Amino acid sequence: MSGIMSYLAGLSAEDQVARAYARDGHVILSRRWRGAAGEIDLVVERDGVVIFIEVKKSRNHDRAAQALSQRQLQRIFLSAEDYIGSLPQGANTNARVDVALLDQQGVIRIVENVMCA
Repeated sequence: MSGIMSYLAGLSAEDQVARAYARDGHVILSRRWRGAAGEIDLVVERDGVVIFIEVKKSRNHDRAAQALSQRQLQRIFLSAEDYIGSLPQGANTNARVDVALLDQQGVIRIVENVMCA
């Protein structure tokens, strides 16, 4: 897939995931938020919990999950810390990191509260 096609596919995947979270009652706080450590695809909030979401799209959910490296996860966690630092409650903010996996049919599988090794 060419660079522009990959970029557009990524935007489409992020839009689909944002709509799914919004349908579930989440408020979209930020899209493609960039901090010192890198970018977070989506930041949403519901019931006082801030959720940082990495979106991965591939032919199937397993391939999408395999595309997420520990190095990327570390960057996401560092970026999330940076974002949390700007919030009123700072380090006391209730937060988690989710990974949204999309397959080629557009089916979304959410892996909640992923951990970084």
